Amino acid sequence: MSISARIDIRKGISGRKRRWITATLILTLLISILSIVILMVGNTIYPIKTVVAVLSGETVKGATFAIGTLRLPRLLSGLMVGMAFGFAGSTFQTILRNPLASPDIIGVSAGSSVAAIFCILVLNLSGLVVSFVSVIFGLLVSATIYRLSQGGQFSGGRLILIGIGVQAMLNSVISYMLLKANQYDVPGAMRWLSGSLNTMSMNDIPRLATVVVVFGSITILLGKLLQMLELGEQSAISLGVRTDLTRILLIGSAVVLTAFATAVSGPIAFVAFLSGPIAKRIVGSGKSHALPSALVGALLVLVADFIGQFALGIKLPVGVITGILGAPYLILLLIRMNRTGGAA
Repeated sequence: MSISARIDIRKGISGRKRRWITATLILTLLISILSIVILMVGNTIYPIKTVVAVLSGETVKGATFAIGTLRLPRLLSGLMVGMAFGFAGSTFQTILRNPLASPDIIGVSAGSSVAAIFCILVLNLSGLVVSFVSVIFGLLVSATIYRLSQGGQFSGGRLILIGIGVQAMLNSVISYMLLKANQYDVPGAMRWLSGSLNTMSMNDIPRLATVVVVFGSITILLGKLLQMLELGEQSAISLGVRTDLTRILLIGSAVVLTAFATAVSGPIAFVAFLSGPIAKRIVGSGKSHALPSALVGALLVLVADFIGQFALGIKLPVGVITGILGAPYLILLLIRMNRTGGAA
Protein backbone atom coordinates (compact mmCIF):
# COMPACT_ATOMS: atom_id res chain seq x y z
CA MET A 1 0.00 0.00 0.00
CA SER A 2 1.36 3.38 -0.98
CA ILE A 3 2.16 6.10 1.55
CA SER A 4 -0.54 8.39 0.13
CA ALA A 5 -3.16 5.65 0.52
CA ARG A 6 -2.14 5.14 4.14
CA ILE A 7 -2.38 8.87 4.77
CA ASP A 8 -5.87 8.94 3.22
CA ILE A 9 -6.97 6.02 5.41
CA ARG A 10 -5.63 7.71 8.55
CA LYS A 11 -7.38 10.96 7.60
CA GLY A 12 -10.63 9.06 7.08
CA ILE A 13 -10.36 7.33 10.46
CA SER A 14 -9.46 10.60 12.18
CA GLY A 15 -12.35 12.41 10.49
CA ARG A 16 -14.89 9.77 11.55
CA LYS A 17 -13.56 9.90 15.11
CA ARG A 18 -13.87 13.70 15.24
CA ARG A 19 -17.39 13.52 13.84
CA TRP A 20 -18.37 10.92 16.46
CA ILE A 21 -16.93 13.00 19.32
CA THR A 22 -18.50 16.22 18.03
CA ALA A 23 -21.92 14.64 17.57
CA THR A 24 -21.81 13.02 21.01
CA LEU A 25 -20.81 16.29 22.70
CA ILE A 26 -23.56 18.24 20.89
CA LEU A 27 -26.20 15.68 21.88
CA THR A 28 -24.97 15.81 25.50
CA LEU A 29 -25.09 19.61 25.45
CA LEU A 30 -28.64 19.63 24.05
CA ILE A 31 -29.78 17.18 26.73
CA SER A 32 -28.15 19.30 29.44
CA ILE A 33 -29.82 22.50 28.23
CA LEU A 34 -33.20 20.80 27.91
CA SER A 35 -32.83 19.27 31.39
CA ILE A 36 -32.32 22.72 32.91
CA VAL A 37 -35.36 24.06 31.04
CA ILE A 38 -37.49 21.12 32.24
CA LEU A 39 -36.51 21.77 35.86
CA MET A 40 -37.29 25.48 35.50
CA VAL A 41 -40.60 25.34 33.61
CA GLY A 42 -43.95 24.19 34.96
CA ASN A 43 -47.03 25.71 36.54
CA THR A 44 -44.51 27.96 38.26
CA ILE A 45 -41.32 29.05 36.48
CA TYR A 46 -38.27 29.11 38.74
CA PRO A 47 -34.96 30.87 38.00
CA ILE A 48 -31.79 28.85 37.53
CA LYS A 49 -30.43 29.89 40.93
CA THR A 50 -33.48 28.36 42.63
CA VAL A 51 -33.05 25.13 40.67
CA VAL A 52 -29.38 24.98 41.68
CA ALA A 53 -30.29 25.67 45.31
CA VAL A 54 -32.82 22.82 45.39
CA LEU A 55 -30.41 20.41 43.68
CA SER A 56 -27.76 21.41 46.23
CA GLY A 57 -30.04 20.26 49.03
CA GLU A 58 -31.41 23.59 50.22
CA THR A 59 -35.05 23.83 51.23
CA VAL A 60 -36.88 26.46 49.22
CA LYS A 61 -40.57 26.94 49.96
CA GLY A 62 -42.66 25.56 47.08
CA ALA A 63 -39.67 24.94 44.82
CA THR A 64 -38.33 21.96 46.79
CA PHE A 65 -41.54 20.03 46.23
CA ALA A 66 -42.08 21.13 42.62
CA ILE A 67 -38.50 20.56 41.50
CA GLY A 68 -37.25 17.82 43.81
CA THR A 69 -40.41 15.70 44.05
CA LEU A 70 -42.18 16.27 40.73
CA ARG A 71 -39.83 17.51 38.02
CA LEU A 72 -36.53 15.83 38.90
CA PRO A 73 -37.86 12.23 39.00
CA ARG A 74 -39.69 12.84 35.72
CA LEU A 75 -36.51 14.22 34.14
CA LEU A 76 -34.25 11.40 35.36
CA SER A 77 -36.70 8.67 34.43
CA GLY A 78 -37.13 10.21 30.97
CA LEU A 79 -33.36 10.24 30.54
CA MET A 80 -32.94 6.63 31.67
CA VAL A 81 -35.92 5.26 29.73
CA GLY A 82 -34.87 7.09 26.56
CA MET A 83 -31.31 5.81 26.83
CA ALA A 84 -32.53 2.25 27.45
CA PHE A 85 -34.77 2.30 24.38
CA GLY A 86 -32.01 3.95 22.34
CA PHE A 87 -29.43 1.31 23.27
CA ALA A 88 -31.89 -1.52 22.61
CA GLY A 89 -33.22 -0.20 19.30
CA SER A 90 -29.77 0.41 17.85
CA THR A 91 -28.60 -3.05 18.92
CA PHE A 92 -31.53 -4.88 17.35
CA GLN A 93 -31.40 -2.89 14.12
CA THR A 94 -27.66 -3.39 13.72
CA ILE A 95 -27.45 -7.04 14.66
CA LEU A 96 -30.44 -7.95 12.47
CA ARG A 97 -29.38 -5.53 9.71
CA ASN A 98 -32.91 -4.23 9.35
CA PRO A 99 -34.24 -0.75 10.31
CA LEU A 100 -37.62 -2.30 11.17
CA ALA A 101 -36.10 -4.54 13.84
CA SER A 102 -36.79 -2.40 16.89
CA PRO A 103 -38.12 -3.88 20.16
CA ASP A 104 -41.54 -2.22 19.85
CA ILE A 105 -42.11 -3.71 16.39
CA ILE A 106 -40.79 -7.29 16.76
CA GLY A 107 -42.64 -8.20 19.96
CA VAL A 108 -40.12 -7.58 22.75
CA SER A 109 -42.04 -4.69 24.32
CA ALA A 110 -45.36 -6.53 23.93
CA GLY A 111 -44.18 -9.24 26.32
CA SER A 112 -43.75 -6.76 29.14
CA SER A 113 -46.97 -4.97 28.21
CA VAL A 114 -49.25 -8.00 28.36
CA ALA A 115 -47.91 -8.99 31.78
CA ALA A 116 -48.34 -5.47 33.16
CA ILE A 117 -51.90 -5.17 31.86
CA PHE A 118 -52.76 -8.60 33.32
CA CYS A 119 -51.46 -7.47 36.72
CA ILE A 120 -53.34 -4.16 36.57
CA LEU A 121 -56.69 -5.42 35.23
CA VAL A 122 -56.95 -9.00 36.50
CA LEU A 123 -54.86 -9.14 39.67
CA ASN A 124 -55.44 -5.50 40.71
CA LEU A 125 -51.76 -5.03 41.46
CA SER A 126 -49.66 -1.91 41.14
CA GLY A 127 -46.22 -0.49 41.75
CA LEU A 128 -43.09 -2.61 42.07
CA VAL A 129 -44.90 -5.94 41.68
CA VAL A 130 -46.20 -4.94 38.25
CA SER A 131 -42.71 -3.86 37.18
CA PHE A 132 -41.15 -7.11 38.38
CA VAL A 133 -43.72 -9.35 36.67
CA SER A 134 -43.57 -7.39 33.42
CA VAL A 135 -39.76 -7.62 33.33
CA ILE A 136 -39.79 -11.40 33.92
CA PHE A 137 -42.48 -12.05 31.32
CA GLY A 138 -40.79 -9.72 28.83
CA LEU A 139 -37.58 -11.73 29.19
CA LEU A 140 -39.46 -15.03 28.77
CA VAL A 141 -41.24 -13.86 25.63
CA SER A 142 -37.98 -12.55 24.17
CA ALA A 143 -36.21 -15.84 24.91
CA THR A 144 -39.07 -17.69 23.22
CA ILE A 145 -38.85 -15.49 20.11
CA TYR A 146 -35.09 -16.03 19.94
CA ARG A 147 -35.46 -19.78 20.42
CA LEU A 148 -38.10 -20.08 17.69
CA SER A 149 -35.84 -18.17 15.30
CA GLN A 150 -33.11 -20.83 15.65
CA GLY A 151 -33.64 -23.09 12.62
CA GLY A 152 -30.24 -24.74 12.35
CA GLN A 153 -28.53 -21.35 12.56
CA PHE A 154 -29.56 -17.85 13.54
CA SER A 155 -31.70 -15.95 11.04
CA GLY A 156 -32.45 -12.26 11.54
CA GLY A 157 -35.31 -12.34 9.05
CA ARG A 158 -36.90 -15.30 10.82
CA LEU A 159 -36.58 -13.56 14.18
CA ILE A 160 -38.27 -10.42 12.83
CA LEU A 161 -41.18 -12.37 11.31
CA ILE A 162 -41.69 -14.46 14.44
CA GLY A 163 -41.46 -11.34 16.59
CA ILE A 164 -44.10 -9.53 14.53
CA GLY A 165 -46.37 -12.58 14.80
CA VAL A 166 -45.88 -12.85 18.58
CA GLN A 167 -46.54 -9.13 18.96
CA ALA A 168 -49.80 -9.42 17.01
CA MET A 169 -50.90 -12.30 19.25
CA LEU A 170 -50.00 -10.49 22.48
CA ASN A 171 -51.70 -7.29 21.33
CA SER A 172 -54.84 -9.36 20.75
CA VAL A 173 -54.57 -10.66 24.32
CA ILE A 174 -54.25 -7.08 25.60
CA SER A 175 -57.31 -6.00 23.59
CA TYR A 176 -59.31 -8.93 25.00
CA MET A 177 -58.35 -8.05 28.58
CA LEU A 178 -59.33 -4.42 28.03
CA LEU A 179 -62.73 -5.48 26.66
CA LYS A 180 -63.43 -7.79 29.60
CA ALA A 181 -62.06 -5.54 32.33
CA ASN A 182 -63.97 -3.41 34.78
CA GLN A 183 -64.60 -0.06 33.11
CA TYR A 184 -63.09 1.77 36.10
CA ASP A 185 -59.76 -0.06 35.71
CA VAL A 186 -59.39 0.52 31.97
CA PRO A 187 -58.26 4.20 32.07
CA GLY A 188 -55.26 3.34 34.25
CA ALA A 189 -54.27 0.51 31.92
CA MET A 190 -54.67 2.73 28.86
CA ARG A 191 -52.48 5.42 30.43
CA TRP A 192 -49.78 2.83 31.02
CA LEU A 193 -50.10 1.46 27.46
CA SER A 194 -49.75 4.94 25.97
CA GLY A 195 -46.33 5.36 27.61
CA SER A 196 -46.19 7.95 30.36
CA LEU A 197 -43.81 9.54 32.86
CA ASN A 198 -46.64 10.90 35.03
CA THR A 199 -46.25 8.46 37.92
CA MET A 200 -42.47 8.54 38.20
CA SER A 201 -40.84 8.89 41.62
CA MET A 202 -37.28 8.82 42.90
CA ASN A 203 -37.86 5.22 43.98
CA ASP A 204 -37.92 4.20 40.31
CA ILE A 205 -34.58 5.79 39.48
CA PRO A 206 -31.93 3.59 41.23
CA ARG A 207 -32.89 0.26 39.67
CA LEU A 208 -33.50 1.79 36.25
CA ALA A 209 -30.18 3.67 36.37
CA THR A 210 -28.37 0.48 37.43
CA VAL A 211 -29.82 -1.46 34.50
CA VAL A 212 -28.95 1.30 32.01
CA VAL A 213 -25.38 1.68 33.30
CA VAL A 214 -24.64 -2.06 33.45
CA PHE A 215 -26.27 -3.28 30.24
CA GLY A 216 -25.62 -0.05 28.35
CA SER A 217 -21.93 -0.46 29.17
CA ILE A 218 -22.02 -4.02 27.82
CA THR A 219 -23.51 -2.71 24.59
CA ILE A 220 -20.83 -0.02 24.30
CA LEU A 221 -17.96 -2.41 25.10
CA LEU A 222 -19.20 -4.87 22.47
CA GLY A 223 -19.68 -2.10 19.90
CA LYS A 224 -16.76 -3.20 17.73
CA LEU A 225 -18.01 -6.78 17.66
CA LEU A 226 -21.51 -5.53 16.84
CA GLN A 227 -20.12 -3.71 13.81
CA MET A 228 -18.43 -6.94 12.70
CA LEU A 229 -21.69 -8.87 13.08
CA GLU A 230 -23.31 -6.31 10.80
CA LEU A 231 -20.99 -7.55 8.01
CA GLY A 232 -22.66 -10.95 8.11
CA GLU A 233 -22.17 -14.30 9.85
CA GLN A 234 -19.29 -15.63 7.75
CA SER A 235 -17.41 -12.34 7.68
CA ALA A 236 -17.67 -11.96 11.45
CA ILE A 237 -16.43 -15.52 12.02
CA SER A 238 -13.49 -14.95 9.69
CA LEU A 239 -12.56 -11.89 11.77
CA GLY A 240 -12.45 -14.04 14.90
CA VAL A 241 -15.83 -13.08 16.43
CA ARG A 242 -17.56 -15.71 18.57
CA THR A 243 -20.84 -14.92 16.91
CA ASP A 244 -23.26 -16.95 19.04
CA LEU A 245 -21.88 -15.72 22.36
CA THR A 246 -21.61 -12.11 21.16
CA ARG A 247 -25.14 -12.17 19.74
CA ILE A 248 -26.60 -13.62 22.95
CA LEU A 249 -24.86 -10.98 25.08
CA LEU A 250 -26.00 -8.12 22.84
CA ILE A 251 -29.57 -9.30 22.38
CA GLY A 252 -29.80 -10.22 26.06
CA SER A 253 -28.65 -6.74 27.08
CA ALA A 254 -31.09 -5.10 24.66
CA VAL A 255 -33.96 -7.24 25.95
CA VAL A 256 -33.22 -6.42 29.60
CA LEU A 257 -33.01 -2.69 28.79
CA THR A 258 -36.33 -2.84 26.89
CA ALA A 259 -38.09 -4.87 29.57
CA PHE A 260 -37.06 -2.60 32.44
CA ALA A 261 -37.82 0.61 30.55
CA THR A 262 -41.23 -0.71 29.48
CA ALA A 263 -41.99 -1.88 33.00
CA VAL A 264 -41.31 1.60 34.39
CA SER A 265 -42.91 3.87 31.80
CA GLY A 266 -44.97 1.65 29.54
CA PRO A 267 -44.20 1.04 25.87
CA ILE A 268 -43.22 4.52 24.68
CA ALA A 269 -43.81 4.22 20.95
CA PHE A 270 -41.08 4.51 18.31
CA VAL A 271 -38.23 5.77 20.54
CA ALA A 272 -36.24 2.57 19.97
CA PHE A 273 -37.25 2.63 16.32
CA LEU A 274 -36.12 6.21 15.67
CA SER A 275 -32.99 6.51 17.81
CA GLY A 276 -30.67 4.30 15.79
CA PRO A 277 -31.36 5.75 12.31
CA ILE A 278 -31.14 9.33 13.60
CA ALA A 279 -27.86 8.62 15.40
CA LYS A 280 -26.46 6.88 12.33
CA ARG A 281 -27.20 9.91 10.15
CA ILE A 282 -25.60 12.24 12.69
CA VAL A 283 -22.49 10.18 13.44
CA GLY A 284 -21.97 8.54 10.04
CA SER A 285 -20.40 5.15 9.39
CA GLY A 286 -17.26 3.59 10.80
CA LYS A 287 -17.95 4.16 14.51
CA SER A 288 -20.26 2.50 17.02
CA HIS A 289 -23.71 4.06 17.22
CA ALA A 290 -24.57 2.66 20.67
CA LEU A 291 -23.90 5.72 22.82
CA PRO A 292 -25.17 8.30 20.27
CA SER A 293 -28.37 6.22 19.87
CA ALA A 294 -28.86 6.25 23.64
CA LEU A 295 -28.41 10.02 23.74
CA VAL A 296 -30.83 10.48 20.82
CA GLY A 297 -33.34 8.26 22.65
CA ALA A 298 -33.05 10.37 25.80
CA LEU A 299 -33.42 13.58 23.79
CA LEU A 300 -36.51 12.24 21.97
CA VAL A 301 -38.23 11.27 25.22
CA LEU A 302 -37.46 14.59 26.93
CA VAL A 303 -38.53 16.69 23.92
CA ALA A 304 -41.72 14.66 23.42
CA ASP A 305 -42.61 14.84 27.11
CA PHE A 306 -42.01 18.60 27.18
CA ILE A 307 -44.22 19.07 24.09
CA GLY A 308 -46.91 16.85 25.58
CA GLN A 309 -46.93 18.79 28.84
CA PHE A 310 -46.71 22.41 27.69
CA ALA A 311 -46.91 22.97 23.92
CA LEU A 312 -50.38 21.79 22.89
CA GLY A 313 -52.75 23.34 25.39
CA ILE A 314 -53.67 19.91 26.80
CA LYS A 315 -51.42 17.45 28.60
CA LEU A 316 -50.62 14.32 26.59
CA PRO A 317 -48.53 11.27 27.57
CA VAL A 318 -45.06 11.14 26.07
CA GLY A 319 -45.93 8.00 24.09
CA VAL A 320 -48.65 9.85 22.18
CA ILE A 321 -46.15 12.47 20.99
CA THR A 322 -43.48 9.93 20.03
CA GLY A 323 -46.15 7.98 18.17
CA ILE A 324 -47.06 11.06 16.18
CA LEU A 325 -43.38 11.61 15.37
CA GLY A 326 -42.59 7.99 14.57
CA ALA A 327 -45.55 6.90 12.47
CA PRO A 328 -44.72 9.08 9.41
CA TYR A 329 -41.11 7.87 9.50
CA LEU A 330 -42.27 4.24 9.54
CA ILE A 331 -44.51 4.86 6.52
CA LEU A 332 -41.70 6.61 4.62
CA LEU A 333 -39.30 3.80 5.48
CA LEU A 334 -41.72 1.15 4.20
CA ILE A 335 -42.27 3.12 0.98
CA ARG A 336 -38.50 3.46 0.47
CA MET A 337 -37.90 -0.23 1.16
CA ASN A 338 -40.64 -1.15 -1.31
CA ARG A 339 -39.07 1.03 -4.02
CA THR A 340 -35.58 -0.34 -3.45
CA GLY A 341 -36.65 -3.95 -3.23
CA GLY A 342 -36.26 -4.29 0.54
CA ALA A 343 -33.06 -2.36 1.08
CA ALA A 344 -33.30 0.43 3.59
